[in-house]
Amino acid sequence: METLRHVVVFVHLIGFAVLFGAWAVQAFGGRRQFTRLMTIGMTIAAVAGLALAAPWGVSYELNYVKIGVKLVVLLVIGALLGIGGARQKRGASVPAAMFWLVGLLTAANAAIAVIWR
Repeated sequence: METLRHVVVFVHLIGFAVLFGAWAVQAFGGRRQFTRLMTIGMTIAAVAGLALAAPWGVSYELNYVKIGVKLVVLLVIGALLGIGGARQKRGASVPAAMFWLVGLLTAANAAIAVIWR
């Protein structure tokens, strides 16, 4: 069971890597647009994160405050991606603050996962 949990942790990290990698390509490519790949990465991270929040196969107490904070941050990222994607479909550009906030929150969410014990 522990091996399966480690696989889910790996998938969770892959989701964040896809989200942050797609964001970094746009940021350093100068386009500053939200892409479908960002949404896919966020979805992978969210589904795997919810699976990790279930108390299966662990012999220790889960930190539900940490899980809640990560969930709120992920919901904010999802809201920003949704709002920015809707603006793009109407032909408007994504505000710079919104674009940079997605990258910052993604990095913060990964940092919370690694640093907060």
